[in-house]
Amino acid sequence: MKLKNILFSTTLLAIPLILFSNCSQSSSQGKGTTAAATTAAAKTTTPANAATADTTTAAPVTYPPLNKKLYDSLMKRLAHGDTTGKWPVKNAPYPLPGAILPFKRVVAFYGNLYAKKMGILGELPPNEMLAKLKGEVRNWEKADPSTPVQPALHYIAVVASGDPGKDGKYRNRMPFKQIDSVLKLAKKAHAIVFLDVQVALSNIHAELPLLEKYLMMPQVHFGMDPEFSMKDGTHPGKKIGTYDAADVNYVSEYLANLVRKYNLPPKILIVHRFTKKMLTNYQNIKLRPEIQVVMDMDGWGEPDLKTGTYRYFIHNEPVQFTGYKLFYKNDIKKAPHHMLTPEEVLKYKPYPIYIQYQ
Repeated sequence: MKLKNILFSTTLLAIPLILFSNCSQSSSQGKGTTAAATTAAAKTTTPANAATADTTTAAPVTYPPLNKKLYDSLMKRLAHGDTTGKWPVKNAPYPLPGAILPFKRVVAFYGNLYAKKMGILGELPPNEMLAKLKGEVRNWEKADPSTPVQPALHYIAVVASGDPGKDGKYRNRMPFKQIDSVLKLAKKAHAIVFLDVQVALSNIHAELPLLEKYLMMPQVHFGMDPEFSMKDGTHPGKKIGTYDAADVNYVSEYLANLVRKYNLPPKILIVHRFTKKMLTNYQNIKLRPEIQVVMDMDGWGEPDLKTGTYRYFIHNEPVQFTGYKLFYKNDIKKAPHHMLTPEEVLKYKPYPIYIQYQ
């Protein structure tokens, strides 16, 4: 399948934000995709008191030793009978105690509290949004009863913008008080939190350290979006950006240092992807016991296009774990006007262990 990129846009308050997570097989086809655990397994994952810790401080937590035999069996199960030899990924290190994956599947709501058009997280009133998230968690538990589900809020903390801003970087950093609001919402839902960064004309070295006071919390994880990493100076929205394995390794090492320094459970690192050039030299990504890397198929469109994107850019270029993004509105724009169900997503090889709704 040959895939070709198409663009779309959205807004944040009065500032135009260019968000274009989609791709297409051909111009004539229109828009397409862009973007088991037992009870014992659940006991080996992050304790509830860690996942719902205070938004500013967290007491030290002792995590049970990793059950390596169970871990190996779950990783084999995630491969879902794959016969290519790519899955499960070979020579990956065992995670530190307290790891969430693969003992639980993470189901996340994505967006920004300022913008109804950036995802379900900001589209609905908070209580309604949390109730809907709870419903999706139940749907996944029903579809795969053997894998407990960990709810999550995936918040865009740095947003690519159509406005250059005072420093000309075409990105907006969200105020800490809004991050605090997301942490409080997550605590109500017993959810973990992902802070997502769209660097635009800035870079990940400049943006990541600014969020350290949150990333030192055990319930806060990280997402990096190559789509808006504009290394050649192009304005976000004009083309799809890129990260290299070196960028992922920088983030991974930074987070690993926090894990060691603050005695944290492993951090989950989400890397969004829906084209080949969005991530170069994937084979050079370094895996660490402190970090669990998820390559998230971040794309929208009809089921066949999403399936192709997952096959070519997630299955065929294995890193560690896989994710899958579902769009309440964009996935149903084109015939057959259908957003995949959990049961349908669970037909993929390997099984996605991180699910994101936008």
